[in-house]
Amino acid sequence: MSHAGPAEPPPLLTWEPIDTTGVLASVADRAAGANVLFTGTTRGVTDGLATRRLVYEAHEPLARSLLVRLRDEAAGRFGLVACAVTHRLGSVGVGEVSVAVAASAPHRREAFAAAEWLMERIKREVPIWKAEEGRDGVLDWLHPEPVPPHGAPPP
Repeated sequence: MSHAGPAEPPPLLTWEPIDTTGVLASVADRAAGANVLFTGTTRGVTDGLATRRLVYEAHEPLARSLLVRLRDEAAGRFGLVACAVTHRLGSVGVGEVSVAVAASAPHRREAFAAAEWLMERIKREVPIWKAEEGRDGVLDWLHPEPVPPHGAPPP
């Protein structure tokens, strides 16, 4: 890959705030005509209820392995020049970034499609769990939909 400048690949999982500029820079390449960055952030209100923060936990070795597999699969499936994924663990305050996905491709359609596909697969397959803390200080553990068995295609 011929990067515009030296950029280290971002960590797959981090307990620190995500450097979104670094994530995007890590996929920059002269062969790419499109560079897409998606960030998921903690919103302050969910279904009409105030949210103080989100808390993420993961089975870290398995999560890393699956993030690499999904990243590589996206690169092949969408003809990407480069791809990066970083997910935050621990406490994530309102307005802070929980996840960043960057994709570069010769054309925008593939870069956008890859970022969306990756987010859907990450939410469904990667063992990262989310709890939401409401105004009352109670943590409610969430998962948006049933998790398919490992290796099974998503519904």
